[in-house]
This record gives sequence, C-alpha cells and structure tokens, in this order.
Amino acid sequence: MRRGSSQSVSAPVRDADAKNKTNQSVLKTDHWAMLKRLWPYLWPWRIRILLALSFLVAAKIANIGVPMLLKAMVDGLDLKAGEPQSLLVVPVALLVGYAALRISITLFTELREWVFAKVTEGVARTLSLQSFTHLLHLSMPFHLQGRMGAVSRDLERGARGLNTLVSYTVYSVLPTLIEMGLVMGYLLWHYQAAFAWIALVAVACYATWTVKITEWRTAFRRQMNEQDSRANAYAVDALVNVETVKIFGNEAFEAQRYDRGLQQLQKASLQSRTSLSLLNLGQSSIIAIAVSLMVWQATEGVVAGTMTLGDLVLVNAFMIQLYIPLNFLGVLYRELKQGSVDVENMFALIDQKQSVADSPDASTLRRPEPGQGLSVAFRGVGFSYDGQRDVIQALSFEVPAGSSVAIVGPSGAGKSTIMRLLFRFYDPLSGVVEVDGEDIRGFSQQSLRAQIGLVPQDTVLFNESIRYNILYGRPEASDDELQAAIQAAQLQSLIESLPQGLETPVGERGLKLSGGEKQRVAIARMLLKNPPILLLDEATSALDSHHEQAVQVALARASLGRTSLVIAHRLSTVVDADTIFVLDQGRLVESGPHEQLLMQGGLYASLWTLQQQERSAGGLPS
Repeated sequence: MRRGSSQSVSAPVRDADAKNKTNQSVLKTDHWAMLKRLWPYLWPWRIRILLALSFLVAAKIANIGVPMLLKAMVDGLDLKAGEPQSLLVVPVALLVGYAALRISITLFTELREWVFAKVTEGVARTLSLQSFTHLLHLSMPFHLQGRMGAVSRDLERGARGLNTLVSYTVYSVLPTLIEMGLVMGYLLWHYQAAFAWIALVAVACYATWTVKITEWRTAFRRQMNEQDSRANAYAVDALVNVETVKIFGNEAFEAQRYDRGLQQLQKASLQSRTSLSLLNLGQSSIIAIAVSLMVWQATEGVVAGTMTLGDLVLVNAFMIQLYIPLNFLGVLYRELKQGSVDVENMFALIDQKQSVADSPDASTLRRPEPGQGLSVAFRGVGFSYDGQRDVIQALSFEVPAGSSVAIVGPSGAGKSTIMRLLFRFYDPLSGVVEVDGEDIRGFSQQSLRAQIGLVPQDTVLFNESIRYNILYGRPEASDDELQAAIQAAQLQSLIESLPQGLETPVGERGLKLSGGEKQRVAIARMLLKNPPILLLDEATSALDSHHEQAVQVALARASLGRTSLVIAHRLSTVVDADTIFVLDQGRLVESGPHEQLLMQGGLYASLWTLQQQERSAGGLPS
C-alpha cells in the first residue's frame, strides 16, 4: 500500500490467541452439525444419493453372504466316500456361488462409485465456487490483512475435506454399522450369547480407543495444517515479490524463513506419525484378542458337539470380516476428523462478513448519457484505518459533474485514501461521500464502481496476455473499441514490436513489462471501460516525456465532459485543473486554480517552488 495506507497493513496476519480459540472451537465442532450444514448442498443430488446407497447396501448383503456360503460348503463336505453328490455338489456350489457373491460385491461397489462420483465432484465444485466468489466480495480490510497463500491452501484442503466428509459419512459409516449389526444379530440368533457379547465388547473397545486417541492426535494434525499453511504463505510471499527479494539480495534470508516453517512442519508431522503408530497398535491388539476368544469359544463348541466345523469357519470368517470394517472405522474416524477441520476452515472463510456491505434496499447508480460526468462530494468526512490516527479529518469539497479537479499535498496527506473512500473500499467514520448528490452507501457497490475508472500509480496486471489485461476493463468490447483504446494509450508501437502482439504474456503481476508499459496498459484498460468518473493516481508517472505528452493529450480528450479527479505529486501535471485541492495531514487547507494558489503564498506555493528548484537541479522530469 502507498501513501496514507501503511497502517492498514500493519495488523498481524492472524493473531495467535484468536487462532488458538478458533482451533479449540474446531476441535469441539459437532461432526453431525457439519453434515447438517452440508445437507443443502447434497439435496439437489438426492436421487443419485439414494441410488448409490441402494447399491452399497446390496454389496454389504452380498458380503455377509460369503461366510454363510463357506459354512454351507464345509458342512456339505461331510459326505460318505463314493456318493455321487460328492462329484458334483461341492465344485458347482463353490465355483458358482462363491464367484457370484464376490462378483456381486465388486459390481455393486463399482456401481456405487460410478453413481456417487458426480455427487462429490458437484458438491465440491459448488462449495469451492461459493468460497472463491465470497472471497472476491469481501471488503478490502480482509484482503489487506490476510495472506493469500494461507487462504488458498485452506480452500484447497477444504475441497478435499469435503469429498472425504460426504463420501465416508454417507456411504461408509452407515453401511459399516449395518454390517456390524447383521453380524452380531446372526451370532446372537444362531449361537450362544457369548459370541455376540465378545463381538459387541470388541467393537465398543475398538471404537472407544479409536475416538480417544484420534481426539488426542487431532491437535497434532491441526498443527501440521497450520505449519503447512504458514510455510506455504512464506513461499508465496517471496515468489510473488521476487523482484523485491532480488533487489535487496535477500534470497538467503527468505530461504531461512521458509526453512524455519519447514522445521516446525517436520516436528508436527513426526508427532502425528508417532501417535498414529500408537493408535494402530491398540486397534490390532483389541481385534487379535477378540478373534482369539471367538475361535476358542467355537472350538469348545465343536469338541462338545454343539457346533459343526462349518460353524467354526463361519464364526472365524465373521470376526475376520468384521475386522475389515472395524479397521476401516479407525481410518474413517481419523479422516472424518481431519476433513471436519479442513471443511471448518472453508466454512470459516464463507462466514467472513463484509465490513463494507450493501444495504438491503441498495439502489443502482445509473450511468449518465455518453460524454457526461457525475458530481462527487465529500461532506465532513473523517476516517482512520486503525482507529488511532486520523488519516482524513472533517474533509469537505465538491466536484461538479464534468469538471476536472486535482488533489495534491505532501506524502501521507490522505490523497489516496480519498480514492479508496470514493470506491467504497472503506466507509468513513463520520460524514458522507456523495455521487450524483446521493450518499454512496445507498448504492450497490457494483453499480458504484462501474461508474469509476482508475489508473493507479502502481499498476498490477494479471498473469495473462496484453489483450486479456486491456479487455478486463470491458470484456465484451469489440475489436474496434479495443484498437481505439490501444491507440489512445500509445500502445500500438509496443504491440507491433512484440512477436506475439496482443497475445504476449505479461508475466506475474506484469513483471515482463516496464513500468511505463504497464501504466499504458492500465490507461488503455480504463479508456475501454469509458466511465463517467475518472480517477488518475499519478497516471503518467512512469512514462517518458515523449509518451507522457501524448498520453496526457489522450487523457485530456477522454476527460472531456466527464468528472476527473487527479491525484498528483508533480504539480506541473495539474496546472490546467479547474480546481486544485491542497491537503495536509488529512485536512483541506487550500483550494482554487493554479494561479490563485500561487498568489496566496501558502502550502501549494511552497510545494511549487520546491519542485521548480528540484527540476532545475535535475531531480524531477519536466
């Protein structure tokens, strides 16, 4: 940020205490409440959900039938030698029945995956788009205080976590519980109650161990996510500002800062893996003990003659088969907890409120007739970025429709803050800002900003082609309108000299272009937008004298009939303005035409004299 706004970026990215409170709330987040919040996104896919669920239930029923078939096959082997059935019954039953069940399990499972894939991808797309759109609409304070590297990683993990929550919860938790219920019901109905009790106690112990240990190690996983986001934010910051890094020769400094983040990530990762080993060991021990008790109980039944060998095979197969969903339940719970944390972060972004929001009854600021401007007025406006130092104090001035005014003053006087207030990036703490005689808080922000064109001093371009960046001012513009804007901004010679012409990529933040070339692209973009209000923030400061003169003529032509506000350091560029407003420490101290201000002998006259002396000494361009 430049003049008058440094305090807006001095706030820490994420306060540590606030972050800890957020983590504690996430840990206590009700998983089912999270699913309830996701339900509106799932409802449009309800037909596919029911169809996929029916396929999965069918697969579970087939899965339960496998041990029953094995029992029948084993008991069927009790044939006397030479009986004709022994030549046919066992092979046919084993090959056809067993193969049919196994194929059915795979078939229904794959059908479920095929039907449900569109659900998870569709919901992930909807939520990701909603999050991205919401971030774009958040007010400027959020973007100035947040780190986009960390935010983008939260969105990425949130999309993955969403897929985990939807898939595992709807199509794994319920079917697993159904399968365990069928197994224990069968054991209780056909055998001694001890078998069902062993299975029930094993499930209870396994679930308790899994929940308790997973809750304990969730903190380690969250620390991994935080350190991962922090290290990624360091890397993105350094890469985005690589030119500054190289100018100051701070490659080693940035590498050290990134490495400190990686060290913290490594420490958290080791803690997470160690705790995972403890969890797996406990789970395996519980299952091993339960299987041993079940087999021992069944063996006693076979010896006593109350159970057949087929029953022993069935009980053993049930417990081994029950171990599979139980083992998956451990993985499932860990993934659900991790997914809940990740999705919670995404919803936290969605829940961010706009500090500058449209009123419910906001009207649309209408565009005037072509070639006409809109009046602008500040009436008793006061503003502070941090609530401690006033950047604007009781500022009042009027800009009639179609007139051209300049705003000048020393650095930190509040010139650029006027631009941000007019765009309604912030709302004033006192007073009102008016456009066309109405408080801008009564208009929708989109309609307000559609009537304002800006050429900033520090132009930032998208990492796309020159064509894309110019058309960003009005994407639906025709080729003739595009060419007219290029000609007016003195860009034609540059484009003709490039092998790819308009399709030339400008690089990250436009780094492949010089400062003057970027500024001309910004001017062309503004001219293509063709707004009734023009804001020129040192619009020609990066141009050489030849191009500056030509572009000044183009801007003067574009300003005819429109309302123009020119923010300038070089007073020589605003001598023709209808009115010049002179700011000092956020207050309007002088106003009037150039000659009148010189005659007053105040702040403007002293700034003019100082710049003339610097120009004579070669410090300023003419």
